[in-house]
Amino acid sequence: MSASGGTKAIVAALAANLAIAVAKFVAFLFSGSSSMLAESVHSLADSGNQGLLLLGGKKAKREATPQHPFGYGRERYIYAFLVSIVLFSVGGMFAIYEGYEKIKHPHEIEHWYWPVGVLVFAIIAETFSFRTAIKESNLTRGKQSWKDFVRHAKAPELPVVLLEDLGALVGLILALGGVSLALATGDGVWDGIGTLCIGVLLIAIAIILAAETKSLLLGEAAGLEAVEKIEAAIVDGDKVTRVIHMRTLHLGPEELLVAAKIAVEHDDTATEIATAIDAAESRIRAAVPIARVIYLEPDIYNQAEAARGADPEASPGGPVPTAGH
Repeated sequence: MSASGGTKAIVAALAANLAIAVAKFVAFLFSGSSSMLAESVHSLADSGNQGLLLLGGKKAKREATPQHPFGYGRERYIYAFLVSIVLFSVGGMFAIYEGYEKIKHPHEIEHWYWPVGVLVFAIIAETFSFRTAIKESNLTRGKQSWKDFVRHAKAPELPVVLLEDLGALVGLILALGGVSLALATGDGVWDGIGTLCIGVLLIAIAIILAAETKSLLLGEAAGLEAVEKIEAAIVDGDKVTRVIHMRTLHLGPEELLVAAKIAVEHDDTATEIATAIDAAESRIRAAVPIARVIYLEPDIYNQAEAARGADPEASPGGPVPTAGH
């Protein structure tokens, strides 16, 4: 995902949510609708979330330091994880509390045209924001399904904005349904039920976001396509004959660490091996530009040792496909 694409989607969502939050709160003041209060807090929380994403993107651009030699790329993952926590607590739990209170102590909605008018305006604004997020996501999604895109994206911003906007749209429809039923029946309990549904929806989205960003924080390998490109780039068939084993790790959305043990001929000189490694690194960076930190260890491939199976201790993180001495 390009940083500019993610920023554009975030800014569009921020502008929409700020306008919607103000409109919803005004509607709550005039109508007393708990759905409107829950939705205004939801939009305010979403605005804060977009601010967190922008802050994370800015902090991630800092230069590496001796204490953080691989840079600050994972700041974006940390702030995306914070977004899920805010969405869960400020958005979901608050909405559930408000819905429970409204069901327990229902009251009639006053000045119905305020909440209905604001909800229609909010749906239009959120649709614009959601459309922007979809458009920017399609630039990098490729042939992936939307489910796979959210699950496997290494840059967290667009999946976060997509799920937030989707939750906001569905929440607005639930709020409109709750308000409409409350007006049609004269029973404010329906407004509380709509608010409860909004809370459950937000918590579900927050859990999904937390699970995905947790995986990124723990450290994810490069995608299969990138791994295949790297392996193909390492082997030149002359000085580098095979990849004995390899590990990749995303240091950030646009920064990849590559560590590999490569097989060289036993009679190669140190100068020839060093030259082969330099050439392999250049080929890797040409094939996968985000591979910025590369460590290649030369070794002599031993077929007998490889036949004995992988040694899990040879490379941290689990079994390796082959082994060598």
